[in-house]
Order: sequence, then C-alpha cells, then structure tokens
Amino acid sequence: MKTILPLAVLLAAAGLGGCGSIPTTGQTVFDSGGAVQSRVREERAFDTADRNRTLRAVLVTLQECGFVVDNADASLGIITATKLDTYTLRATVTVRPRGSGQMAVRVNAQHSLPGQSGGARPLNDPAAYQDFFTALAKNLFLGAQEVR
Repeated sequence: MKTILPLAVLLAAAGLGGCGSIPTTGQTVFDSGGAVQSRVREERAFDTADRNRTLRAVLVTLQECGFVVDNADASLGIITATKLDTYTLRATVTVRPRGSGQMAVRVNAQHSLPGQSGGARPLNDPAAYQDFFTALAKNLFLGAQEVR
C-alpha cells in the first residue's frame, strides 16, 4: 500500500502535465478581454417563455435577412444559416431559457471573402447584430399579436 500511493501520485502528475502547455508571450488561450464585449454585442433577452415561438421568429428573421437555413435543431435550440453575397456570412443562433419568463438569444457570425486566406473571421460589427435583434423583436411582437 505504501508503494502504490506514491506511484499513483506520480502517474497523476505526469498525466496532468501532458494535458496542455503554458502559453508563450503573445499567445492567448482565451480572449477574456473581448468575451464580455462579444456577449453584450451577440446576446439579447426577450420577454417570452415560449421557446418554439422564439425559434420560429429567429427562422423568419434569418430568412428575411437573406440567409438560407442550413440546420435547425429545436431540441437544442440551435439554428445555423448561411448568406452568400460578395462574401459568405455564416450565423449560429442559440435560443435558451433565461429565468422563468425570458428567452436568451445569442447570435455568433463569421464572414469570409472569396479568395481570402485564413478562413472565416468573426463579425465584430455591432450595427449588424443590432439590426438582427431589431428585426427579431419585431417578428416576436408580430407573432405574439398573431399578425400574418
């Protein structure tokens, strides 16, 4: 028993040591400074407890904004969509309950230009997110009023 404990501690330390490396200067693991700003820009809460109505309003809003819905999973509350123009814009929208009477909607979007190297880049334009949430709020209101 006395030899098993030190051996177990040594194996655990060796295993944990191999899980990651310490970032070097100029290298970040998570962008903690921009995380709060991203959350403020990308997420809004709406005063409704109806998740399905919110998901339908998100679908309608994306389509009105020129997106083609790639995937919609109501059980997870996730919708992915793509807009093709002179650029490619991909959006992922997540709908989840927030408390007992609200739904939190978060949009994450990336864009890329044809021939652009380095892949998609995050969309950091606050006005684009604001436009989406304004249109979504209108669709939620119209849906609640059952205006067709």
